[in-house]
Amino acid sequence: MKIALIGYGKMGHEIEKIALQRGHEIVCTIDINENDKFDSPEFKNADVAIEFTSPDSALQNYRRAFAANVPVVSGTTGWLEHLNEIKATCENDGQTFFYASNFSLGVNIFFALNNHLAKIMNQFPDYDVRMEETHHIHKLDAPSGTAIALAEGILENLDRKKSWLLNEMQKESELEIKAFREGEVPGIHTVVYESEADSIRITHDAKSRKGFALGAILAAEFTKGKKGFLGMKDMLKLQS
Repeated sequence: MKIALIGYGKMGHEIEKIALQRGHEIVCTIDINENDKFDSPEFKNADVAIEFTSPDSALQNYRRAFAANVPVVSGTTGWLEHLNEIKATCENDGQTFFYASNFSLGVNIFFALNNHLAKIMNQFPDYDVRMEETHHIHKLDAPSGTAIALAEGILENLDRKKSWLLNEMQKESELEIKAFREGEVPGIHTVVYESEADSIRITHDAKSRKGFALGAILAAEFTKGKKGFLGMKDMLKLQS
């Protein structure tokens, strides 16, 4: 498979390494201030583009890739206010877009576990719930896209919580998320249910970027030849 990389930092290099190990070809890399490469024959010849950049540049990257009719697999977070535009482009213009707030297979299993636990805890109002997430100091958005996905899973299944709030809960109906930025931490996400009697805690702790990079390559392999808006639930067939 011919892969283009949009974003060629630490994550891009990790993706490149695993892609080559799996027998794929990197035909184009696009980093900061290299937007002219979107018009290159090499980019237009790619089967899929894998995009890990920043919230500020992501949307324009998607538009440029679609203009070249190259399917996109993206793990950039912090741009989801424009999600409906991307879905409409897929539906109306026949483009292909695979999005995940986190490509780790373990995290997506964790999403399913989080949803199931919230359904159970909906029966036990004595337990309050809160969340914590820790990432490296280079991460620009807070809370993380993964934390927001976890929070949305809780809100969908726990009637007593109506919204999430970063750092300090103001009302009982709010789900508190604490976000920490420390060192080079790849990502730690914890959901805590607590009562006067005890606490229940589930945690996903990423050891490196390798799991995210492998998941992105698997998503690219899944995406090739497909149309529309896709996600990890489509690929992994996980039940919420």
